[in-house]
Amino acid sequence: MAQERKIKPKKTPIISGSDVSDVSKRGWVIKEKKNHLQDLAASSPITIEHVSPQISAGRFAVKREVGDTMEVWANIFKDGHDLLKAVILVRYADSDEWWEAPMYEINHGLALWGGDLWFGDNRRYIYTIEAWVDEFGTWRDGTIKKLEAGQNVVLELVEGADIVRKTLERLKKTTDVRDPDARKRDIAFLTDVLKAFDASNDEYECADMLLNDEVLEAMDRWPDREQATRYDRELEVFVDRERAPFGAWYEMDVRSQGTEPGVHGTFKDAEARLPEIKEMGFDVVYLMPIHPIGHTHRKGKNNSLVCEPWDVGSPYAIGSEEGGHKAIHPQLGTMDDFRSFVRRAQELEMEVALDIAIQCSPDHPWIKEHPEWFTFRPDGTIKYAENPPKKYQDIVNVDFYGPESDAMWMELRDIFMFWANEGIRIFRVDNPHTKSVPFWEWVIREVQTVYPDTIFLAEAFTRPPMMQMLAKIGFSQSYSYFAWRESRHDLEEYFNELIHSEMREYFRPNLFPTTPDIMPFYLHDAPRSAFIIRYILAATLSPSYGMLNGYELCENDGIYGREEFNNSEKYEIKTRDWNAEGNIKDLIATINWIRGENFALQLYENLRFYTSENDNIMFYGKMTENRDNMIFVAISLDPYHGQAGRIWFPTEEMGVSFGGRFWVEELLSGREFEVRGNELWVNLYPAGNQAEIYRVTPIDRAS
Repeated sequence: MAQERKIKPKKTPIISGSDVSDVSKRGWVIKEKKNHLQDLAASSPITIEHVSPQISAGRFAVKREVGDTMEVWANIFKDGHDLLKAVILVRYADSDEWWEAPMYEINHGLALWGGDLWFGDNRRYIYTIEAWVDEFGTWRDGTIKKLEAGQNVVLELVEGADIVRKTLERLKKTTDVRDPDARKRDIAFLTDVLKAFDASNDEYECADMLLNDEVLEAMDRWPDREQATRYDRELEVFVDRERAPFGAWYEMDVRSQGTEPGVHGTFKDAEARLPEIKEMGFDVVYLMPIHPIGHTHRKGKNNSLVCEPWDVGSPYAIGSEEGGHKAIHPQLGTMDDFRSFVRRAQELEMEVALDIAIQCSPDHPWIKEHPEWFTFRPDGTIKYAENPPKKYQDIVNVDFYGPESDAMWMELRDIFMFWANEGIRIFRVDNPHTKSVPFWEWVIREVQTVYPDTIFLAEAFTRPPMMQMLAKIGFSQSYSYFAWRESRHDLEEYFNELIHSEMREYFRPNLFPTTPDIMPFYLHDAPRSAFIIRYILAATLSPSYGMLNGYELCENDGIYGREEFNNSEKYEIKTRDWNAEGNIKDLIATINWIRGENFALQLYENLRFYTSENDNIMFYGKMTENRDNMIFVAISLDPYHGQAGRIWFPTEEMGVSFGGRFWVEELLSGREFEVRGNELWVNLYPAGNQAEIYRVTPIDRAS
């Protein structure tokens, strides 16, 4: 017999769900933790996972609009064959009171559940999901199957009656309910059912009593949710007002709204232009910075370092002895003039948006009052802004992470509060990607807590992760890469990414063909047709778009080799003839009218691209969910040559029978015609129609 080998016990315990006892002569003895297995056995067997929508595992809020319906999805399942029930729990973020919306099993094989939330208020909401075992439904489902198989169900009926009895007893003890009258009725009804059941000896009669729909409805109203499972996260939704997803913005520099060459424009001059802007169909008048401009290192014409006495400087070099971010440039007028401008815009059913640039000229009052908010170089001079090799000698930046940053953050918050108190509820924020992301998340929430109808537009032409982060942390809208997407392939690829990725839950693009900083090469010395093409794309691809003043005049003077305007109004006063020959004001008014009359164009996620045999012609459309409004756009991307070819309508998506007919209204020309099948030949040319916009009505609907 082999000698028994003794193994010395290891003295490194493995402690997993266990407590370690005292050391004995035999080494470590591991003692099972009391109640550990009992705790596991008592834990809920229901799994709730893959809940959507949620952003970054619930870290950021999903965006929706007032009147919007949000689809909520989740995988909900458990072991065995029990039936489940689930609801979406929802509450206001500043309230502890939950209400709920039902969820339904959409795909049993995938354990996929769905439900809808409707949002009626401009405020923050919290939602999560709760699920429980449907004891009565499970019993009912199994009993019906046994009856259909001819099996004896006497004991099953007794079990069912016990479930009803248990529910009735619990219902009698429950007084805190939303509908006390329903509780009273159901107590009486279930009591009568049990009395009749107990008095009957007929199996089939008892089955009819417990399996009828009235009993099921009563039992569904009072489920036992004591052991319900709740999703382990509470998810946030911020519900904006209508202007956040839909609007046409007109950007203006107030000082360039005058009528005399070289004379500084005023709020009164800008106010005189408001009826014309309204006539073009704009919803928002967005003003470049209106604050005092510094004198130190003031830039001259075309960003020159040499400043002549008559040069007005950049409005982004904010602050002088006349004040800072809460002051108005004296040459623009007074605060009363500004208020008059805002009132007049409101009378014309337009809103005023302000450009807020968190940067200062070297003359800003803060530099003397709070030098600790800024960075100084070793020689004692203040550090001006740079984006090497670019230098902005007329601008200095604040230090968001300095020793006194908390006081500075509150002062910056108070800038937004100051203008919000003056009736401004839309802010375009300059270069937010060069500022503190935690600051933006904090300040947006601070402002919207007091003024929930406030909209923030992020002017951030930067790397995608930063653009996306700014949208996640609270910016209502974002600038986009639209200005640089020119080919059919690039446009379709970019917008498919925005629509079909998670970005659709939080990123709302506001499309600007040009900005004061960006003059795309596509428009340099370009013909009128190029401006029409880019305008129609911006206004129909997204519900929100913007246009810089002067675009309606097709201003095409760019600096050679640079995506910038020559003689940019960022550095000088412009005086324009707003009715100059070749303007596209009538087209702009028509497009904005079309946008207002067709709800499909006011939506974003419904954008789809369709087939065109000519790569220079892009064909896309937007349809409402019930197909009561269907809009399609065929547009040439070539501003120099005529383009023609076939396009194919998605008749199946449109609800048109195979080979059927539909009626087409071409909204730009007013033509109307009938199409049979799905094919249409289009001719587009620069001298006439660069695009056609079709409103479609089915004649032969699919069954």
